Amino acid sequence: MQKSPKYDVVIAGAGAAGLTAAVRAAESSASVLVVEKMKQAGRKIRITGKGRCNITNSEDLEDFIQKVLPNGKFLYPAFHEFYTWDIITLLDESGVTCKLERGGRYYPESDKAVDVADALLNRAKAAGVDFLFETSVKSIRKQAGRLESVELMGKIAPEWIDCKKLILCTGGKTYPGTGSTGDGYKLAGQAGHEIAKPLPALVALQTDSQYLSQLEGLKLKNVSAALRINGKATHEEFGEMYFTDRGLDGPVVLSLSRFAAIAMGRGETCDISLDLKPALDKEKLQQRLQRDMDEHGKRNIKNMFKNWLPSQMIPVFFDVLKIHSDKPAHQVSGKERDAICSLMKAFRFPVNGTGPWEEAVITSGGVNTDEVNPKTMESKLLPGLFFAGELLNLDAPTGGYNLQIAWSTGWLAGR
Repeated sequence: MQKSPKYDVVIAGAGAAGLTAAVRAAESSASVLVVEKMKQAGRKIRITGKGRCNITNSEDLEDFIQKVLPNGKFLYPAFHEFYTWDIITLLDESGVTCKLERGGRYYPESDKAVDVADALLNRAKAAGVDFLFETSVKSIRKQAGRLESVELMGKIAPEWIDCKKLILCTGGKTYPGTGSTGDGYKLAGQAGHEIAKPLPALVALQTDSQYLSQLEGLKLKNVSAALRINGKATHEEFGEMYFTDRGLDGPVVLSLSRFAAIAMGRGETCDISLDLKPALDKEKLQQRLQRDMDEHGKRNIKNMFKNWLPSQMIPVFFDVLKIHSDKPAHQVSGKERDAICSLMKAFRFPVNGTGPWEEAVITSGGVNTDEVNPKTMESKLLPGLFFAGELLNLDAPTGGYNLQIAWSTGWLAGR
């Protein structure tokens, strides 16, 4: 193996965290080499936000921190150093104007995610960053308790690169086609770091409900969905969801998925309980139902319920209850009315898995933040080794939060 020129910093991964780290380090006069296993930088950036790139969120810092799990407070130093307005300013200086949309979401004015990736890549190159594509960091070498060099492999023959510092920005395991295949976990393990089991998050949930084929394609708005673990409700979300050929999807399901994945990883049972009428408590629901049945007593309940439920759900709803949907409303017993209200408030679907890594938005799990200095992103176990982005055990809901974590931790590590 041959020796190569020495760099101040080697960065593994040219994604959101890696590009930001490269810009910060190079503009601080460091010699920087970015090693990327794919043929192109920013592959995941280019597809995020359905090709539009939800850059960040205007959320107040304290509220933002609360949304990050399992330990959002770890990010205080990174966010104080580089937060929402900082990435917007950086992109603006690099030729990408941002715009604010509903939910506090920032996007490039062009609606093109490629503009964001290209702007950061060009900024890094202008600062003197060297890039080596189709190559990855295979292993690290220590000397006297510090990082000494890294072994590169891929398009080039295996070789060792001397470097003072290595920043791992290799991502998690989501969208493996973009290069995120968990490589960083192995490298962190070589340094002795503990890895919280990586699990798909912000992903659809699978169910083996017998009614799935009848509900496929149905979209529900303004529902409340509760995740129950071992029969106990643990987390709840309000909003939209829909049924697919494999299970449940949509914003509320994605938000609950990380907790379901962790629970199932522990061998616990999960189900999603839908409250189809969250604006009404059970007593008011019973009163409304009784009033409708009194007014439309001669109509069969199937027709009467067109005002209560989507037509696609009605036959499933009454099949679950074992009530003939052709029964006249005035013949529905008090016991049956109570069962109808109970199902309205808790329509449950068993969860038996998550969608694949290819469909997950973010990874839950990763490098234990207790072993990382939050003020620098440097390893507490191996001086000279740094972490940034999705590789860390930090994740948040959709809305630009996860990208901001990558920008901020990358910037801090690069500093």
